[in-house]
Amino acid sequence: MTFLLVMLFGGVGAVVRFTAEYVTREHHPTQRPWATVAVNALGALVVGWATAALAGPSDAHVRDVVITGFCGGLTTFSSALAIPALLQREHHWRYGLALVLAAPMLAGGAFAVGLALGH
Repeated sequence: MTFLLVMLFGGVGAVVRFTAEYVTREHHPTQRPWATVAVNALGALVVGWATAALAGPSDAHVRDVVITGFCGGLTTFSSALAIPALLQREHHWRYGLALVLAAPMLAGGAFAVGLALGH
């Protein structure tokens, strides 16, 4: 059952990510990379919360569904790596550099906030 729930929630996370990127691209075409940063930070926040709030042995299945399923579908390491390269190729190297520097700090901070919220 956990396997099926991980698949289901992974799909939900992927749809949330796609929706955030689609809406951003449609309404703010030049701001697309920041949707990826935002969903990765949101994923880090949820992982931090789930790590703290679902720490007991009886919570393992729910933790797997939330972290591996939903957050795995929501967050996107490959896009976080590809977008700076695409920005550099399009001669927007400053945005690419800002993305490379800001994204890990933002995700780390969001994870820490999630841990605090989960306690």
